[in-house]
Parts: sequence; C-alpha cells; structure tokens
Amino acid sequence: MSAVNPHKKETAASIRVRKVRAGANRIVAITAYDYTFARLIDELVDLVLVGDSLGMVIQGKPNTLSVKIEDMVYHTRAVSEAVTHAHVVADMPFMSYQSGFEDAVRNAGRLMADGGAEAVKLEGGISIAPIVERLVDVGIPVLGHVGLTPQSVNAYGGYKVQGKTEKAQQAILQDALALEDAGAYAVVLEAIPAPLGKQITERLSIPTIGIGAGADCDGQVLVSQDLLGLNPEFQPRFVKAYAQLGQMVRSAVSDYATEVRGGRFPDPEHSFS
Repeated sequence: MSAVNPHKKETAASIRVRKVRAGANRIVAITAYDYTFARLIDELVDLVLVGDSLGMVIQGKPNTLSVKIEDMVYHTRAVSEAVTHAHVVADMPFMSYQSGFEDAVRNAGRLMADGGAEAVKLEGGISIAPIVERLVDVGIPVLGHVGLTPQSVNAYGGYKVQGKTEKAQQAILQDALALEDAGAYAVVLEAIPAPLGKQITERLSIPTIGIGAGADCDGQVLVSQDLLGLNPEFQPRFVKAYAQLGQMVRSAVSDYATEVRGGRFPDPEHSFS
C-alpha cells in the first residue's frame, strides 16, 4: 500500500507547486461522496474531489445537470468530516456560477462555509475566467476544468473526446491559459488527445490534472466507483479498474441472503447470551 505523509495537510498552495518538471511527485486525485469512503482514502491521495458526478454515480441520473447546490453542500460536508490530510475540492454544479458574480460567490461560499470545502471547481475557460478571478479575489481557491466539460454535454451532443482539430486544440489551450491568468491554482484536463495534454501541461505554470488526457499531466483523477469496478457497465477508454468490487459485493450479499434464508445467520457467535 502506497501512502503519503498523513501529517502534511494538502492545500491549494501545496497543490499549486506540484509541477512534474519541478521534480514533484504527480498529484493523485479521486472522487468521494460520503464519510466512509473519504476516511478510507484520505491518507492515500493528495486531493479528494466531491464531484457533481454524484448525479450519475449516486443519484442514477443520465448526466450531472440536475445536481443542486444543496446536494453538493450535503455530500461535501460528509466528505470533509472524514478528511484530515487530503485537499478537499467541491464541484460547483450547473447554473450555480454561470449566471454571474453574485451567484458564484454566494454558492462557492456555501460550499466552503457549510460544506467544509477548501476549494471549488468550475467548468469552462475564457468565458468564465472573470468569475474565477472574482472568486480568487475574495479568497476562494479555484480548480479549473477544460476539455470535455460534462455540464456542456448537450452542446457537445454527448460525452465525446474534445480537441480533435487544430482549431479546437488551440481553443482548449487558450481556455487553460485564461484560467491560469485568472488565478486558478490547477486545471483539470478531461478527454483530450494525449499530445494536447502534454502541450498544455508544458505551457502552464500551474499543475494539470488529467482524466483521459494522457500520461504527461502533473496528476490524474478518476471517479472512485470506476476505478474500483463498482460500475462494470461503464468502462470508457480512460478508466482502469484496479479492483472488481462489484462482483465482490454481489457475492457477499448472496452469501448473506443464503445464510439468512437457511437459518444459519445469526449463529451463536453473532448472538447475545
């Protein structure tokens, strides 16, 4: 088992200096949505993202668009109660910041004050750079997100790799540069060609965290349920399942059900005399 130093608290500032070319270890990030799982992974990773992917993973929705700020506050609070080492970042859900400075500051403030987040993540580039700058100005660290931005799924016509043309690649690069200029301390790069991930990583002075963006990013992030094999029906190219817990869960519950139906559980060992 590979663990980081549990006595060192990761922050936006400590993540910001984690550039591969500076000799830093790559950033390990993973999603979490509840206290139990967050407690298990805290000392093993650098960054815990409470993603609006909970709309799909936890709520069973087809996309992230229906997730509300109340959902994000609730799940972020559960995760932050468990985490003492990793840096906790909360996604700002659809339409919680796009409408302007006032909504963005209020909702980001809720995620930090009520949810215990230490930073927020926003999707978009040049178009939201002024909002990122405003949040940073009032003391709210911002993690950017460019490439495939799931809140724009309807505009894309589905979850598709972005940056397939030279023009599209330049647009994504400019988006990332705009976020850096606005004060973001790191940027997530999602579902883009690996050479573009490398190019952006080399151009930015802040870290890049990839998900389907190649091996040259300064870090990687995956959805916890995906890397644990809890959702075998969902296996995009960029996901590697490090376990098959879905099968283990079904096997364990099947054994439990068999023993209960057969009167073998609880036995004397698991009963009070």
